Amino acid sequence: MSRFEIRWHGRGGQGIVTAADLTATAAIKSGFYAQSIPTFGTERRGSPVIAYNRIDRQQIFERSPVVEPDAVVVADPHLLVNPKPLGAGLKSGGYLIVNTAKSAGEVREIFKRSDIKIAVVNATKLSMDILKAPIVNTAMVGALIAATHILTLESVAEAVKDRFPSRLVEPNVQLIKQAYEFVKVE
Repeated sequence: MSRFEIRWHGRGGQGIVTAADLTATAAIKSGFYAQSIPTFGTERRGSPVIAYNRIDRQQIFERSPVVEPDAVVVADPHLLVNPKPLGAGLKSGGYLIVNTAKSAGEVREIFKRSDIKIAVVNATKLSMDILKAPIVNTAMVGALIAATHILTLESVAEAVKDRFPSRLVEPNVQLIKQAYEFVKVE
């Protein structure tokens, strides 16, 4: 694998920064070099949040935002009302992974791109069922790795064990596995 870059879009409280951190940790556990870079304005629940990952076999020296990602992860389905910034720079052949109850075809109509792979999962429903809260970060990590195959379930589960208190490990690993299983890629 050459460098793989990811841009995460969501809102404060959805765990987007944590999702990017988990992805970087899992990549490092898998023998890659990786970065997690958060950006956000006012630090409050509901504010827009963007985070970035770079994963590579070689050491990474860049620290700038990812402008041409291989994958874009959209954690908040309400962001689909303005798709232009979400899809900006997404490489042809790249992945758009969206938390939504819509079908992949419906999301493709919103973005009007036939040159990318669309992956959809209702991460909000899954997280409400398992965590009893709309915190979709681990579900979106599961959807990302199912769509792209850049990491393994095992490496992500290990990252969760390292990051979360023991009482939160099993439900979040279960959520990752459910999202991995239920994501639809087109």
